[in-house]
Amino acid sequence: MNEVLRQERKFLITLEDFVRYRNYLEKFMLQDSHNGTSGYMIRSLYFDNLYDGDYYDKEDGLEVRRKIRLRLYDPKAEYAMLEMKQKTGAQQKKRSLKMTRQDAIRVSRGDYSPLLAYSDPFAAECYGVMNYQCYRPKTIVQYNRKAFIAKENQIRITFDNQITATECCYDIFAENLNQYPVLDPFQVVLEVKYNHFLLNYIQDLINSISRSEISVSKYCMARGTTQMIR
Repeated sequence: MNEVLRQERKFLITLEDFVRYRNYLEKFMLQDSHNGTSGYMIRSLYFDNLYDGDYYDKEDGLEVRRKIRLRLYDPKAEYAMLEMKQKTGAQQKKRSLKMTRQDAIRVSRGDYSPLLAYSDPFAAECYGVMNYQCYRPKTIVQYNRKAFIAKENQIRITFDNQITATECCYDIFAENLNQYPVLDPFQVVLEVKYNHFLLNYIQDLINSISRSEISVSKYCMARGTTQMIR
């Protein structure tokens, strides 16, 4: 089990801003090893309880809330990460467990018994929460990410765009998914993740952003349309 504690700040910027900020950060920060020339794909299957409690906790702005998801970076991968993100005020805690492809497929179908085979206490916690509160797969979200890293304070800056989703298929390993866009393709989600404090050149970048800080959730964006219909 891997555990990360941090703070997060999010902004919705234009594609033009993204190019400018990317060029700026390339001078000071390390690029994520998976970036390549245009970034890398992320696909997540989100779970929620029968009453969509995690969705509404986020929409209502509760200080204490969580999200549970399966995440992968290539549909051909032999593993996926089961992750739980918990927020208490400004602090974020993310824990993750590496699962085999076969176990992840069973979990994506609502069978959480494979978690009992993992010795990590986090696996047992996920099994208990997801069974007791009747968690079920709800939506798959996919997007492209460009990431930059600074070792100081575990700072990580990410740019996410081309955000799409589907609520009709939960096969996270599917080669092709019938997805719909949930964000204007000319907009980008900028996230700044760090511990303790930000370095000056990163704070200068944030100060230069003309748009206000937002509380945006890709999970909530993906489910927003169908929730409004209901």
